[in-house]
Amino acid sequence: MSEVKKVVLAYSGGLDTSVILKWLQDTYQCEVVTFTADIGQGDELEPARAKALKFGIKPEHIFIDDLREEFVRDFVYPMFRANTVYEGEYLLGTSIARPLIAKRQIEIARQVGADAVSHGATGKGNDQVRFELGYYALEPGIKVIAPWREWDLLSREKLLAYAEAADIAIDMKHKQGGAPYSMDANLLHISYEGRHLEDPKAEAEDSMWRWTVSPEAAPDTPEYLDLTFEKGDIVAINGEALSPAQVLTRLNEIGGKHGIGRLDLVENRYVGMKSRGCYETPGGTIMLRAHRAIESITLDREVAHLKDDLMPRYASLIYNGYWWSPERRALQVLIDHTQQAVTGWVRLKLYKGNVYTVARDSDNTLFDQNIATFDDDGGAYDQADAGGFIKLNALRMRIAENARRKRGG
Repeated sequence: MSEVKKVVLAYSGGLDTSVILKWLQDTYQCEVVTFTADIGQGDELEPARAKALKFGIKPEHIFIDDLREEFVRDFVYPMFRANTVYEGEYLLGTSIARPLIAKRQIEIARQVGADAVSHGATGKGNDQVRFELGYYALEPGIKVIAPWREWDLLSREKLLAYAEAADIAIDMKHKQGGAPYSMDANLLHISYEGRHLEDPKAEAEDSMWRWTVSPEAAPDTPEYLDLTFEKGDIVAINGEALSPAQVLTRLNEIGGKHGIGRLDLVENRYVGMKSRGCYETPGGTIMLRAHRAIESITLDREVAHLKDDLMPRYASLIYNGYWWSPERRALQVLIDHTQQAVTGWVRLKLYKGNVYTVARDSDNTLFDQNIATFDDDGGAYDQADAGGFIKLNALRMRIAENARRKRGG
């Protein structure tokens, strides 16, 4: 396998990629460049650097890049402008991070002259598709090394045994000696898979959750929150201007305190199987509710309905790894165009795992109180007009029913 001289590895420092780093060195006898994207996953960054150094990675070939602002500004915010939800529940926290990681990984490969890239996604999951579609879309001739499709370390326990033999330190071993959850964290969410979650009948351990308290343990007093929008994006919380990453960080803290954003989901993977995962997305859950609220007074009815019609297709494109595809880019132009007037503020009430919209306003509001009122509207709306409107819309059904009667049907 000497045709690979240098490979850029998407490296988290966790179980899978720590083993992959050593495996690439042993199997391909190539130089390894590690890339760790800081997209808000927390304190695993410096341990990742230390592990890479331990296995002989040159300091100048260890990339740990702070991508938090780019992640929220250029990926999370555009996705939330579409009110994107996959299969009715999932806010795509893992899916939306992959195109950014792939983009930066290809940039590093060009910078260091690497001829290959590698990732830690399994051969059963969606992430292999997401990463590799991104690689090929951005660098069509790149070689991709997917260890899970090549090696025989096909269980968490085998990986742990390999890691121990190679003196790779692995955090979070289960206290009974089993493998840790398969976890993914970024500013938008934390996901949990594996272990007893593979049985859909088994309830998740309460100790598993990291960002959110249980709704039962949340404060007994609701908290009100004012969010300011400009062109579909949140720009301030309670009147304080914040950057995109700061917004999401703050909303995660507030939402987690109130037990908001837990999800236990059996989803349909792109590769064909069903899988069960648990997710914490406190800030995203708040963002979605608030965005729909501001759109409710600023978007034309048919534009709003068109967005809702297109959203499942847009969500599937992101879930399946087609962020860099021409069809996703085209949809994004339409979505962003709809957001030009989505400016104003929304007031939410957070309580025991729930998010309630209680007020909203905008200088661009399409809500006309004079027309909508149940009181005297002073002639703003002629109720008699509704009769003709209804008859015209009923015409085709009346014709069809008369035809049925003539047939004796």
